[in-house]
Amino acid sequence: MTGRLDRWERLLERQLAAAPYVLLVISTVLVLLTGGNPWITLSLAAVAAGWLTWMPRRAGYVTGLVVLIGALAAQGMWFVSFFGFVGYLHSWQYLKGPWRFAGVTATAAISVTVYSGGLPEPTPSAILTHLFFTGAIVAAVGLFSFLGEVTTERSAERKRMVAQLEETMRENAGLHAQLLVQAREAGVLDERQRMAAEIHDTLAQGLTGIITQLQAARQGDDWRRHVDLAVRLARESLAEARRSVHAVGPGQLEAAPLPEALQDLVDRWRELNEVRAEFTVTGTVRPMHPEVEETLLRTAQEALANAAKHAHASRVGLTLSYMEDTVTLDVRDDGIGFDPKLTAFGLTAMRKRVSRLAGTLEIESETGAGTAISASLPAVARG
Repeated sequence: MTGRLDRWERLLERQLAAAPYVLLVISTVLVLLTGGNPWITLSLAAVAAGWLTWMPRRAGYVTGLVVLIGALAAQGMWFVSFFGFVGYLHSWQYLKGPWRFAGVTATAAISVTVYSGGLPEPTPSAILTHLFFTGAIVAAVGLFSFLGEVTTERSAERKRMVAQLEETMRENAGLHAQLLVQAREAGVLDERQRMAAEIHDTLAQGLTGIITQLQAARQGDDWRRHVDLAVRLARESLAEARRSVHAVGPGQLEAAPLPEALQDLVDRWRELNEVRAEFTVTGTVRPMHPEVEETLLRTAQEALANAAKHAHASRVGLTLSYMEDTVTLDVRDDGIGFDPKLTAFGLTAMRKRVSRLAGTLEIESETGAGTAISASLPAVARG
């Protein structure tokens, strides 16, 4: 639609540029056909054509144009009937303020005088009639010219808006391309972080347990039990690694509810590390959103792994608490403690998991006073 309007405007501009010459030719031909003096008519028409072509469009141009219209009108009224419209158009187009009405009035006065057969008789009625028709022409030309100006201004405003819109669309296209690149980079980074956390929670912890069991097998008499535990850990770690690659939740949560999965986790950890461990559930047990349950399970795995590797604890306790708006997992040990400000990968991954679900993770620990970890998440029900 916009392209069609632009074509129409360009066509109209060309027609307006050619209109004075066409009107001049039509007037000249009609005057010559009706018996006008050919030499004077053709000479004045040539002067008018040259004036239209080469004169700069200033106030002097309009003054000379009105004089030429008057001179041509003396050769025949056809110049007033056709070429006289150029005086109205160019007076309004190239003059400013009150001078516009001066040019239009002069042209209208010439037209009325020619149509009346000469100047009015020196009587009030003739003079008033002459002034009335002149004023009527000036009013009509002023009205239609003003409407034309409004239309032109609207068109110019529309062009500016279209240009701004096109510029905005180009900027939006650039921003869209940047956002796509940033989204891709963010997706890649998020996937890397997810895989790093999953590898840490599955393969790294599993390999640590396998190494611990194999070392125990080398040093103790009950080597078969330690080897069997190492093989079981290897199989479980391999299964969890495959599930992590496909972004599938922990297998423990598919086989049992969260409390049973945590109880099984504590039992296996107790067997592997030969450390006293207890698990308690408080509140009304109810299914939570899969991501909430997975985050709590991974938090428990990381806390128990840290207790086994670093705490040298003799007792560990886990408590899962179901409350009205939150579900909380507390992990406590009586080990040697550590500095809670540490930025180890496991602690950082634990914090990120919890904060991603709008939860809070609190770690309290002092050297020689054990460690307490508390993860609280919104109690978003399953389904």
